[in-house]
Amino acid sequence: MRQMNAPVDLPDRLIPTRPNDAACDIAIIGSGFSGLAMGIRLKQAGVDDFLIFEKAGSVGGTWRDNHYPGCACDVQSHLYSFSFAPNPSWSRMFSPQPEIRRYLEHSAETFGLSSHLRFGHELKQAVWDASAGVWRLEMADGRRVRARILVSGMGGLSRPAIPDIPGLDTFAGTTFHSQQWRHDYPLAGKRVAVIGTGASAIQFVPQIAPQVDRLDLYQRTPPWVMPKPDRDVSALERWMFRQFPFTQWLVRAGLYWMLEMRVMGFVMHPKLMKAVEQMARRHLAREVRDPELRAKLTPDYTIGCKRVLMSNDYYGALTRANVDVVTTGIDHVEPDALVMRDGSRRPADCIILGTGFRATDPLPRGVIIGRDGRDVLDAWRDGAEAYLGTTVSGFPNLFLIMGPNTGLGHSSMVFMIESQVRYVLDALQQMRQERVQAVDVRPSIQDGFNRGIQQKLNHTIWSAGGCASWYMDPRSGKNTTLWPGFTWQFWRATQTFRMADYERWPMREQGVAPLPEQAETARA
Repeated sequence: MRQMNAPVDLPDRLIPTRPNDAACDIAIIGSGFSGLAMGIRLKQAGVDDFLIFEKAGSVGGTWRDNHYPGCACDVQSHLYSFSFAPNPSWSRMFSPQPEIRRYLEHSAETFGLSSHLRFGHELKQAVWDASAGVWRLEMADGRRVRARILVSGMGGLSRPAIPDIPGLDTFAGTTFHSQQWRHDYPLAGKRVAVIGTGASAIQFVPQIAPQVDRLDLYQRTPPWVMPKPDRDVSALERWMFRQFPFTQWLVRAGLYWMLEMRVMGFVMHPKLMKAVEQMARRHLAREVRDPELRAKLTPDYTIGCKRVLMSNDYYGALTRANVDVVTTGIDHVEPDALVMRDGSRRPADCIILGTGFRATDPLPRGVIIGRDGRDVLDAWRDGAEAYLGTTVSGFPNLFLIMGPNTGLGHSSMVFMIESQVRYVLDALQQMRQERVQAVDVRPSIQDGFNRGIQQKLNHTIWSAGGCASWYMDPRSGKNTTLWPGFTWQFWRATQTFRMADYERWPMREQGVAPLPEQAETARA
């Protein structure tokens, strides 16, 4: 093993130690599903020396930050929740945003995370200090923390994607991204331009269309939209889930295996998606009678290549007399209008950006600095990659939750999050038992894993479906977002932390204390 106390050259950007710096063994960044799951499982394992740093003033992550009208989940509530914290009181099959946010707040309180949460702590930079075997963190307000373990629960869909449209910054009206919805701005009677037709837009467009005077929906590529099998959860069902918890477990299990079958079309046999496409075409034909509008809304790629969306009211909203779907393409923006490539001019009072997130570029430069002063973005110059989506070579003791190639096109991300959390817990357990201060995945292990991932992805619908999507890294053309298989395969791959896959350094006699014995609940 390498000697942790051997002399090393520290990076110039190393955050210096100050006498009043805070310290913890484990620093968790973010308090969405990922950060809370990590914290709860640590508590259940008997580990108390951890802090959860949150930039905002409350927990919730994406379900706190996204609060646009109509915001809801597109995975059934009974599956889109922690396996260890079932909620028998979901009001709908697909929960709306306020209900999911309340669920996360309740989970944090129920499992006793209050004393571990640090609100108003936005991470500015985390630097690996090789001489001490710790991460040194600096927050946006100057506060500093040192921690042996750094767990990122920041997620991949947190940085809004702002389109590069000439003149957008000169618009004299109101402009905002769907994630920063302006509830204080009255839309009634306004001429509204919505740019983008992704997962957010199909939810908020039906909500605002009846309010506005005019809504121009600027569409670059139409999405495939399926009916959403949503409904109220009856009072009888909620009573049954409370009185007989195993019934909710059965519903969850049924949903899980039903959604797993989608992998057959997405990954194993993409030609099967043609049958699903016919269902989407029938939905479009039923909802949109006008052949000209229907032609605009019909994609020219195989369903599944881009994210499949679900809605029962999106198409109906586009048939309203005050709504126009614009496909000409935006040339530039003027102070009071959007100018099309054909020279036509469309006045607007407000521009709403439904343009999604920077999924393949989730971090700004300078936030995470690893061994030898290397920025994680330099390690990802050819596209983000990690071992099991969790560890990155050259960044010791850094664990990513929802890292590269852990995204899903068919099921619940909470399942993937819990799988990664269990992997991290096993890593910490083995590090304690073997008195290891730090681990760093071997480059050959990471490279071999990602070669296998990319080989599988080359034959999926996301590569063969004839589209360009946000799943793909624009620099390398690689799919750095999605997991190419069943979620149970990921669960199995992350079941045990293999110490042999990692370089490791022995525990120091001084410094951050080793972890206490972990309870068997961590392996449940």
